Amino acid sequence: MTMVKDKPMDDEHMKNIQVRLRKIEGQVKGIEKMVTSEACCKNILVQVAAVRAAMNKVGGLVLERYTKKCLVCEDNEEEKEKIEELVSTFMMFLK
Repeated sequence: MTMVKDKPMDDEHMKNIQVRLRKIEGQVKGIEKMVTSEACCKNILVQVAAVRAAMNKVGGLVLERYTKKCLVCEDNEEEKEKIEELVSTFMMFLK
């Protein structure tokens, strides 16, 4: 498989990642407040798990972009289909 030069993310994909990261930032600040106010440890752990899941989703989106934009030769349909299958499998795994 030939590596192609890194291409810029499309606006929608970039916006999706940025929105998710801002939400995660808010969640982390919320966890910090929970810790400061000595909230129930179980509730804090639930929020930590939510942040981890959200980060996995962001990682999945970046991985999707990488496989589709950086690894694929644009003129090879069979290769594109295999990459789509790989991305789908990774996304299912990260849920």
